[in-house]
Amino acid sequence: MYVPTFADVEAAAARIAPYAVRTPLLEYPELNDRLGARVFLKPEMFQRTGSFKFRGALNTALQIPQARRSAGVVAFSSGNHAQGVAAAAGLLGMPATIVMPKDAPATKIAGTRRLGAEVVFYDRVTDDREAIAREIVGRTGATLIEPFDNAMVVAGQGTMALEIAADARALGANLDLAVAPVSGGGIVTGVALGLSGASPQTRVFGAEPEEFDGMRRSLAAGERVAAPGGTLSIADALMAPMPGRIPFAIAHDRLAGVATVTDSELQRAVSFAFQRLKLVVEPGGAAALAAVLAGHIEAAGKTLAIVLTGGNADIAMVAACCAAVTDP
Repeated sequence: MYVPTFADVEAAAARIAPYAVRTPLLEYPELNDRLGARVFLKPEMFQRTGSFKFRGALNTALQIPQARRSAGVVAFSSGNHAQGVAAAAGLLGMPATIVMPKDAPATKIAGTRRLGAEVVFYDRVTDDREAIAREIVGRTGATLIEPFDNAMVVAGQGTMALEIAADARALGANLDLAVAPVSGGGIVTGVALGLSGASPQTRVFGAEPEEFDGMRRSLAAGERVAAPGGTLSIADALMAPMPGRIPFAIAHDRLAGVATVTDSELQRAVSFAFQRLKLVVEPGGAAALAAVLAGHIEAAGKTLAIVLTGGNADIAMVAACCAAVTDP
């Protein structure tokens, strides 16, 4: 098992630079005042396809040998990785097949198809999405791009950390903390890996839905363990049962902690982002903001960066969050 290094993150940044959006670092006085801190937001919903997933997908796709590209790529995803892989494949002229849950948000399914990928549906409860994807790979010779348990995907996600560190320095800020959502662990460990070289004093925390807190449980146990799951979270993008092998290998040494958030806290974060900051963030993309707003990660008196990982929410979901929390 190859575990990526900071050098891999630097190489990924150079590799994807001609294609990826360099998203800004935003600061809002209202958020600073509310938390008694200096807070920067990394809005990855401004990235191609509306989420950070394009970074890792493209970094991986660019390294597929030319002779293998005609066979295409395969991925399994609830939607954001799906769109990232589809977009990367389209840029490189490769066919893409994406295995998606049949209950994925309509906007993510439509976005994946709009980018030219073929969609194969599965049932979250009864089907094995990885087995379906590997059968397609075996039959077609396509390259599988895993959503998080892939060294080059993790390195690609870490490229945002280089941007965060550089932009914070340009604004005269020394980051105490950085917080990112957690599912399989690709984004939070990519950020931790990137900051280990670009801003080594910064402590990195994760945030994941309660009952889908595989990373928190695994760090406590000292080995990968599965979360209990159960009732589906509104954070459809954050329901991997346990962290990937590669992300956990990084997390074990580089994460300062992981907080869990409830659906009501996710609703508040989505509503706050929309109503107060005028940002459209999907529930999974708002998990880190939710954890900080709820006080699960102490921010007062500190300088921190919060990663907003995506904005691919059905408008009905955003409306429901705002209706549930009218004064966030």
